Amino acid sequence: MTSSSNNTFSHIPAIEVENLNFSWSPTAPVIQSCSLQVPQKEFWMLLGTNGSGKSTLLRLLVGLLNPDSGTIKVRQPVGFVFQNPDHQLVMPTVAADIAFGLVAEKLSTVQVRERVREALAAVNLLELERRPIYALSGGQKQRIAIAGAIARHCEVLLFDEPTALLDPDTQLELVVQVQRLVKSRGLTALWVTHRLDELDYCDGAFLLENGQVVDQGNPQILKQKIMQSETNC
Repeated sequence: MTSSSNNTFSHIPAIEVENLNFSWSPTAPVIQSCSLQVPQKEFWMLLGTNGSGKSTLLRLLVGLLNPDSGTIKVRQPVGFVFQNPDHQLVMPTVAADIAFGLVAEKLSTVQVRERVREALAAVNLLELERRPIYALSGGQKQRIAIAGAIARHCEVLLFDEPTALLDPDTQLELVVQVQRLVKSRGLTALWVTHRLDELDYCDGAFLLENGQVVDQGNPQILKQKIMQSETNC
């Protein structure tokens, strides 16, 4: 594995993966000897072509899949934001959906209301508290999904290509919003993308090929390498 910088991860990692392996069958390996670390309170991105294993890796990190071997350590609690927010917004209104994620914590009604309003304020959507989910735009739905994780006081946020279904302006708004949340609230985020322009907003990045991290570090250096490689092809 090569490195785009001399980053020695001065912070204790919030996400740590070592020699991770996963396959759908003995002849179909997806993640192979994958190792990476995301420092606490930083915003990192995971790049790679289709089929490189990005989404599978995120599902392993959140526990939706079990690895064949290797170790995974993720600071808890962790929130997961899907590419399509319709796959995770299940209640009829904004406030009800965020509150639904708090059921397991057995909070009082007042505490739930405070958590919901705090989370909506964090993503600048407090005025939509009573809005039906069906009446939201794609970008608003993604921010509501993020608010759900904030309401649960998640320390780590995982994003699986959250801008893939959004228009260009909304894509930029969402990545800027997440960058601000990471810095203002001391969160850690790992964001899967294939859009090189999104690298302008993160602290570091990984490049995944055939289920293995082949480069990592400074996002601008990594961006230049990828662009140069695409030009040469």
